[in-house]
Amino acid sequence: MLYLNCPFCGEKRDEQEFHYAGEAYIARPENPESLSDEQWGDYVFMRSNHKGWIWEQWEHVAGCRKFFVVKRHNVSNQVQGSYTLADGKALFLEDMEQTEVVV
Repeated sequence: MLYLNCPFCGEKRDEQEFHYAGEAYIARPENPESLSDEQWGDYVFMRSNHKGWIWEQWEHVAGCRKFFVVKRHNVSNQVQGSYTLADGKALFLEDMEQTEVVV
Protein backbone atom coordinates (compact mmCIF):
# COMPACT_ATOMS: atom_id res chain seq x y z
CA MET A 1 0.00 0.00 0.00
CA LEU A 2 1.23 3.47 -0.89
CA TYR A 3 0.81 6.15 1.78
CA LEU A 4 0.88 9.84 0.91
CA ASN A 5 1.05 12.92 3.06
CA CYS A 6 -1.19 15.77 1.93
CA PRO A 7 0.79 19.01 2.42
CA PHE A 8 -2.47 20.93 2.93
CA CYS A 9 -4.22 18.63 5.43
CA GLY A 10 -0.95 17.54 7.02
CA GLU A 11 -2.07 13.94 7.42
CA LYS A 12 -0.65 10.70 6.02
CA ARG A 13 -3.35 8.62 4.31
CA ASP A 14 -3.45 5.58 2.08
CA GLU A 15 -3.55 6.05 -1.67
CA GLN A 16 -7.27 5.27 -1.93
CA GLU A 17 -7.99 8.82 -0.72
CA PHE A 18 -6.05 10.29 -3.63
CA HIS A 19 -6.26 10.45 -7.41
CA TYR A 20 -3.12 10.19 -9.55
CA ALA A 21 -2.98 13.15 -11.95
CA GLY A 22 0.09 12.32 -14.05
CA GLU A 23 3.66 13.49 -14.40
CA ALA A 24 4.29 16.87 -12.79
CA TYR A 25 5.69 20.06 -14.32
CA ILE A 26 5.33 19.29 -18.02
CA ALA A 27 6.14 22.50 -19.88
CA ARG A 28 3.38 23.62 -22.27
CA PRO A 29 4.66 24.63 -25.73
CA GLU A 30 4.93 28.41 -26.16
CA ASN A 31 3.25 28.41 -29.59
CA PRO A 32 0.99 25.34 -29.69
CA GLU A 33 -0.69 26.49 -32.91
CA SER A 34 2.66 26.22 -34.74
CA LEU A 35 3.23 22.56 -33.77
CA SER A 36 2.75 19.73 -36.22
CA ASP A 37 0.30 16.95 -35.33
CA GLU A 38 3.25 14.72 -34.41
CA GLN A 39 4.79 17.35 -32.12
CA TRP A 40 1.43 18.03 -30.47
CA GLY A 41 0.90 14.28 -29.99
CA ASP A 42 4.33 14.02 -28.34
CA TYR A 43 3.44 16.84 -25.93
CA VAL A 44 0.06 15.32 -25.03
CA PHE A 45 0.98 11.63 -24.78
CA MET A 46 4.74 11.08 -24.38
CA ARG A 47 6.19 10.96 -20.88
CA SER A 48 9.70 10.21 -19.63
CA ASN A 49 8.69 6.87 -18.02
CA HIS A 50 12.14 6.18 -16.59
CA LYS A 51 13.00 4.06 -13.56
CA GLY A 52 13.92 5.99 -10.47
CA TRP A 53 12.78 9.18 -8.77
CA ILE A 54 9.84 10.86 -10.48
CA TRP A 55 7.65 13.88 -9.77
CA GLU A 56 3.90 13.20 -9.86
CA GLN A 57 0.73 15.24 -9.37
CA TRP A 58 -1.93 13.93 -7.01
CA GLU A 59 -5.33 15.22 -5.87
CA HIS A 60 -6.66 14.61 -2.36
CA VAL A 61 -10.15 13.64 -3.54
CA ALA A 62 -11.39 12.29 -0.18
CA GLY A 63 -10.06 15.29 1.74
CA CYS A 64 -9.31 18.88 0.83
CA ARG A 65 -9.55 18.21 -2.97
CA LYS A 66 -6.35 20.18 -3.60
CA PHE A 67 -3.60 19.21 -6.02
CA PHE A 68 -0.03 18.66 -4.85
CA VAL A 69 3.17 16.98 -6.04
CA VAL A 70 4.97 13.93 -4.75
CA LYS A 71 8.55 12.85 -5.35
CA ARG A 72 8.36 9.05 -5.51
CA HIS A 73 10.70 6.23 -6.56
CA ASN A 74 8.66 4.27 -9.08
CA VAL A 75 10.45 0.96 -8.45
CA SER A 76 10.38 0.83 -4.64
CA ASN A 77 7.37 3.18 -4.14
CA GLN A 78 9.42 5.07 -1.55
CA VAL A 79 8.05 8.59 -1.13
CA GLN A 80 10.68 11.27 -0.51
CA GLY A 81 8.18 14.06 0.07
CA SER A 82 4.87 15.76 -0.70
CA TYR A 83 4.77 19.44 -1.56
CA THR A 84 2.41 22.17 -2.70
CA LEU A 85 2.73 22.89 -6.43
CA ALA A 86 4.68 26.09 -5.74
CA ASP A 87 7.06 24.60 -3.16
CA GLY A 88 7.63 21.50 -5.25
CA LYS A 89 8.47 23.49 -8.38
CA ALA A 90 11.65 24.93 -6.83
CA LEU A 91 12.77 21.48 -5.69
CA PHE A 92 11.90 19.98 -9.08
CA LEU A 93 14.00 22.59 -10.91
CA GLU A 94 16.87 21.92 -8.51
CA ASP A 95 16.60 18.19 -9.25
CA MET A 96 16.60 18.78 -13.00
CA GLU A 97 19.83 20.77 -12.74
CA GLN A 98 21.55 17.98 -10.79
CA THR A 99 20.10 14.92 -12.52
CA GLU A 100 20.35 13.73 -16.09
CA VAL A 101 17.52 11.35 -16.96
CA VAL A 102 18.70 8.14 -18.63
CA VAL A 103 16.01 6.60 -20.81
